[in-house]
Amino acid sequence: MDSESTPQINITIDGVELSVPKGTTILDAAERIGVVIPRYCYHPGLSRPAVCRMCLVEVEGAPKPQPSCVQEVQDGMVVRTGNPEARKARRAAIEFLLVNHPLDCPICDAAGQCELQDYAFETGQLSTRNVEPKVVLGRDHVTPDIVYFADRCVLCTRCVRFMDEIAEDPVLQVINRGYKSFIDTMTDEVFEHPFSMNIVDVCPVGALVNENFLFKPRSWDLDQTASVCPGCSQGCNVTLGAKEDKILRAKPRFNPHVNSYWMCDHGRSAVVNWGAGERIEVPMVRDGDRLAPVDWSRALQALTDAMRGKPGTARAIVSAGASNESLFAVRQLMNAAGFEGGEFRVSTGPESVLKGFPKLRLRADRVPNVRGAELLGFQRADDPIANASGHTGTLFILEDELDDAPEGFGGNAALFVYIGSKMNAAARNAAHVILPSPTFAEAEGTFTNYEGRVQRFGQALRAPGLTRPIWMSGSAVLAQLEAGEQLRTAGVAFAALAAESNEYAGMSYENLGQHGAMVASSAAAVP
Repeated sequence: MDSESTPQINITIDGVELSVPKGTTILDAAERIGVVIPRYCYHPGLSRPAVCRMCLVEVEGAPKPQPSCVQEVQDGMVVRTGNPEARKARRAAIEFLLVNHPLDCPICDAAGQCELQDYAFETGQLSTRNVEPKVVLGRDHVTPDIVYFADRCVLCTRCVRFMDEIAEDPVLQVINRGYKSFIDTMTDEVFEHPFSMNIVDVCPVGALVNENFLFKPRSWDLDQTASVCPGCSQGCNVTLGAKEDKILRAKPRFNPHVNSYWMCDHGRSAVVNWGAGERIEVPMVRDGDRLAPVDWSRALQALTDAMRGKPGTARAIVSAGASNESLFAVRQLMNAAGFEGGEFRVSTGPESVLKGFPKLRLRADRVPNVRGAELLGFQRADDPIANASGHTGTLFILEDELDDAPEGFGGNAALFVYIGSKMNAAARNAAHVILPSPTFAEAEGTFTNYEGRVQRFGQALRAPGLTRPIWMSGSAVLAQLEAGEQLRTAGVAFAALAAESNEYAGMSYENLGQHGAMVASSAAAVP
């Protein structure tokens, strides 16, 4: 809604006067002045049933407290959110919720991020007047990977509404009435849905838990990093939770242009333990029939000397999972040698659409940067290895693991440079220079999603060993060849990309912000 063309309403909240567009709820208006009204059933991406009664506030002239999540502001309205009457109403709601709520905080995965825990502590309700035994409802699976703890459930119905309104697959219901109520499927069987894990995200307590995350870390043990999901070309904004240099979970991060508040289950599982396994940690240079580990200065000097020797025009196999900055660095190295062509391949899978937000899909292309690779001059191919096998000039491989490369691949190249994170037989047997590169989670940079939206991702993990991004090491080689400047930060690398590419012209790393920006050719985006 355009707030400039919408009539403005003057209201007073806790003594603060403000103007908000007509149709704004009291809860939303309060947040504009930094007043956070407690809530359970309210979620900004779902309907507002006002069933939890936690967001009650006093409205001057009203006969009783009003639910702020649904009550729209009226001109001249005076609202008090923290007066004794409003606090009394909230305390009563919390007391009822705690009557049968188990004392699971020491073992609950939601501890530290539980709204019931926070509100009970804030109101000082750390004991109960109830002397009867608590009702025990037990636990069960609602999906193969989601466990439902019925005792902890506050019946906010967020999960029910997500499946009904957003997934448009109304499999969850509130079963029974009163203190015996719980959430389940009508058939009492588990269900499966490609976006089912979102019900864990919307749960305000520890009632719905991802079994793969169960009893692993505490929320306060996780280092949280704003990132972009690498699971497909959609480019969902996510927050990565890492502990001891391992990604343990990914949760959606709000972006109204890409994924709203949601993400698919495939993306969550794709990033867990990302980059695990044996890694290339140091640069290597071929010495006769073996690869010798060297420091960066010797590796870069060896590559610089080899390129000065005019080894022939360059071909490349790159990964569409590499960042824009890394792809640009390889393209610049190829330009210095004489660009002949570069290709990439894409693993694919079936698409899944979130019907309530149809722009969000698990895309068929299961890599994040297909559009970015294409904009930088690389072409999609079904078998790039076959096309590059006989190349006799300079051969660059960027983050393609070459699992299906035939024996002797790269052996004809005058200069074979492998840039990647994991060793493979082709690189071990034929590469002249190997440069260790970080995964997307170990560096910062940008991806360009299917529709041309450029988005930043942050560094969530520490890169192993002497690993460096290719935009840093490659630019050092270009500087020695007098074909470019050395780039020391991802922001500077993106600025160099924007200066050379018409599609990215006018963009800056800082101005991409949290929601990204569209490239100039975005008009031709895939729907």
